[in-house]
Amino acid sequence: MKVDWDVWVARDLACEDIVRLILDGTVIKTRLDDAATNISVLAAIGVRRDGQKVLLSIMNMGGESKAAWGMFLGDLDARGLKRPEFVLVDGAPGLEAALVALWGEALPIQRCTVHKHRNLLGHAPKHMHDELTEDYRDMIYANTAADIEKRRKAFLRTLSWFVSKPLPGNEWLLKCRAVADSLEEDGDRLFTFTRLDPSQWKSARTTNAIERLNEEFRRRIKTQTVLPCAETVPMLLWALIASGQIQMRKIDGWETLAQPIAPISLDLAA
Repeated sequence: MKVDWDVWVARDLACEDIVRLILDGTVIKTRLDDAATNISVLAAIGVRRDGQKVLLSIMNMGGESKAAWGMFLGDLDARGLKRPEFVLVDGAPGLEAALVALWGEALPIQRCTVHKHRNLLGHAPKHMHDELTEDYRDMIYANTAADIEKRRKAFLRTLSWFVSKPLPGNEWLLKCRAVADSLEEDGDRLFTFTRLDPSQWKSARTTNAIERLNEEFRRRIKTQTVLPCAETVPMLLWALIASGQIQMRKIDGWETLAQPIAPISLDLAA
């Protein structure tokens, strides 16, 4: 298996017609030298023009800094991967900075809407979570770009009402302001998916394709004995895919991948 792995990690990517790139980092807990250890793994899934997902790279990089992602992306570039038309990310600032450094500011980047939801909940009081979740999902899963724009503004107006509501102390003001600031900080990168044909929106909102791989991998290594080294983690995940034990299907809406990406049409003024 090691020989096949070495060939795979060095293979030429120039012939891969990749139109979409999905990037995510995850921490996998495993056992090395009889001790529980967290291994930071970076992964890239490409979407070919025919809609088929394919694992392009998976590496243990020790973290998700700009430098780590820069090395990871630099390896893809050195092996011939062309600039993708659309990139899905988990929202890590180091990743986005590395992407812009390699492929420029004009690269269409979509921040994962599931990661963003978790982030917003982290800023909000617990008793506000249900209402926030309902409003957020109404916004993200609206059927048209116009509806998304309308519901985003309503979402921010609701937060503004809570901020201005006369309550003892300033907890509400601070926490609701933090939710609004967090949403506004994303700008149009939370809504880049609206530049695609609506048939693609489901597959273009989140990094779930990588999340599902990670979850399946964690489930399978629960029964593993001690692993010999950190590099075994990405190799084992690759092996599950290479052997067909984990399979990746075409994305939803692949039939419209040939359509050009439209300019952003949302008015993001609150």
